[in-house]
Order: sequence, then structure tokens, then C-alpha cells
Amino acid sequence: MQKVSNRIANLSESQTIAMSKRSRELQQQGKDIINLSLGEPDFPTPDFINDAAKAAIDNNFTKYTPVSGYQDLREAISAKFKRDNNLDYGIDQIVTSTGAKQTIANVVLSLVNPGDEVIVPAPYWVSYIEIIKMAEGIPVIVDASIENDFKITPSQLQNAITSKTKLMIYSSPCNPTGSIYSKDELQVLAAVIASKKDFYVLSDEIYEHINFVGKHESLAQFSEVKDQVITVNGVSKGFSMTGWRLGYMGAPKWIAAACDKMQGQFTSGTCSITQKAVVAAMQADPSVTYEMRDAFHKRRDYVLERLNKIEGVKTNTPEGAFYVFPDVSAFFGKDYNGSIINNATDLSLYLLESAQVALVTGEAFGSPNCIRFSYATSLDVLEKAMDRLEKALNDSN
Repeated sequence: MQKVSNRIANLSESQTIAMSKRSRELQQQGKDIINLSLGEPDFPTPDFINDAAKAAIDNNFTKYTPVSGYQDLREAISAKFKRDNNLDYGIDQIVTSTGAKQTIANVVLSLVNPGDEVIVPAPYWVSYIEIIKMAEGIPVIVDASIENDFKITPSQLQNAITSKTKLMIYSSPCNPTGSIYSKDELQVLAAVIASKKDFYVLSDEIYEHINFVGKHESLAQFSEVKDQVITVNGVSKGFSMTGWRLGYMGAPKWIAAACDKMQGQFTSGTCSITQKAVVAAMQADPSVTYEMRDAFHKRRDYVLERLNKIEGVKTNTPEGAFYVFPDVSAFFGKDYNGSIINNATDLSLYLLESAQVALVTGEAFGSPNCIRFSYATSLDVLEKAMDRLEKALNDSN
């Protein structure tokens, strides 16, 4: 008998990856699928980063690396935290991993015991819940409404905290909503967090450089909670380095040491060539990311303009990342060619089959009234996609 562990049997597949897989299958069948399901920048990695990787190969940086990363990389990350975020993390507080996803898993598995509660504002990134489940923690979902720009309030956070609360995980800029917590909003949340000293917060800041409204703000800047915050970041989104696989964290020393210990038994240090490339990225002026950021801004404006012309679609205005997360509940109950749309999953599948546009159901992100669009593709492709979506959504019986 073939039987996997309960851990794997109870683990859900990432719906973003699943939708992208389905899109590729349809493309292989000859169908003209526009894939707006994955959050992957369409820009090439900047040349100066590629050059650093080539130099690393020429200089034979091809051996095993320290678990937490080369010292020069951690020094560069420490300097970046100080320069960009006003955060003081020494190199013994920094761990690099094979992507921010591994960093998040390291933190959760290092802190959460069976039965511990982990607060997760919804909408949330798909992997948070499954990683918590692997640690045998209990996800406590706090719903943030589109009317509040998909951000939770201090009172919501306070009401979610119990004697069993160990951790909170959130992202800003947010995947899937693009929402950004301002400095003032973070400060009032920090006051709540500081009231429970054995409560920790994982601040996922992977979209830091894709910010349309000004300076990025980190939760750990507030002294009253610095020792309770784990700041997670990486290079996949802002530097278009998805395949390079490097994420990093700054944290209290004891948490960094725990993550180093955890990672040492799983993957050890991440790719040596990638590490040398990321040194160049960390040392670069953040302005090198502006061209991509500005292009995403234009795409966001275009997608919002088109969506807001479709009756029944309700949007907020994302301030960062490269997603739009509209409420599409007005379409539930409608009949499309004999099929009744009962929820966002039905609508996503209908749009894939009818419009040949791949999106992701909001159910994957804890918001069943919404669907996620990634606009990390060219304006020409987005125009074609929006034409198809507009026609398909207006075709109800």
C-alpha cells in the first residue's frame, strides 16, 4: 500500500502554482492562454547583477557556503537594512536562505509549537497557512475588508490575541492585495504587539521596492517591538531574480541562531554564485529598481481603469506589489452558458476556459469574494487579457 505521511496528506497544493501548471498544460495543447496567475516579474535580471555572478564563477566560488551565508553578503544586507530601513541588524542576526519562502518556513518551524496560535491577516499569501499547519500551529484568521484597503485595525489585532498566541505573519506591500501599511498604521499596531512580550511578528517585506506611494516602512523600526519582529526580504521581486533563489531575514540573535540550526539540517547554505550576485544587488542604490517599479505603476493604472469599467467588479487601489485583488461577488449566481458561478473558484475556472486567461481564486488567499490578477507582464498582453475578460464577464445569460 502506498501511503504518504499525514503531514503531506493534509498539506494543500499552492493554488498559484496549480493554476500556472494548468495554464502550461493548456498551452501545450495549443491554446492561447494568457497567464496572470504567477507573481513573477517579466524583466531580465539587471546586467550588473549578472556580471557579479559571472565573476563569481570565474573566481571559482563554487564550494559549500556557510549556512547563514557568506560574511560579505551578510555585511551587505546589514548595511542595506541600515541604509534603506533604519534597522540595525548585525551579521549574527542575519540568515540567508533559498528564497524568502524557506526563510518564512525556518522562522515558523523554529518558533511555533503544536497548539500555538498564529495570527494571519486575510487576505494572506497562500503558503503562510500551510507552513503553519506543518508546524502544527493553529492559524487564527483576521479578516481585513476591501473597505479598509485590506488592512487590519489595532482593535482587530488586540481581539485576536490570546494566551496561546505566539506569532503573526503579514506582508507589506501585500501579496495578494498590493496594500501597504503606512508608518502611522504600523506604529499603532506596534503598540498592541508590545503589550504581549512573548508574541512575535514575521514581517514579510519581499515587495519593498515595488511601492507607488513613497518610502517603505518596516515594523521593526519601532524600538518597543524590535526584539519581537523578524524582518523577511529577498531579491526575487524588486530585482527580478526569481530563479536565483535567495531570501534573507534580520531577527533577534536567538531566532537567527535557531533558523541557522534548522536550515543546517535541511539545505545548508544557498547557492554560492547567487550569494555573490546578491552582494551586488544589496550594495546598489535602490534607484536601480525604479524603472521596473514605474513600469508596474503604469500597468496597475491601466488594469484598474479597465476593471472599473466592468459592471460588478469592485476594486481598491493597490499601493504596491504587482497585483489587483477585486471583489467579484456580484457575479456569483450568474449563468454563463448553462453553468452557474457559485464562487470565485468557479469564476476563475470559467475565465480560464472561456476567456483563456489564468487568474487565481481569492479562496486561496482567505478571501472567497475576490480573485487575484498579476500584472507582471507587458501592457500589450494586459490589453489583450482585459479585452477577453471584459467580454467573458459581460456574456452572462
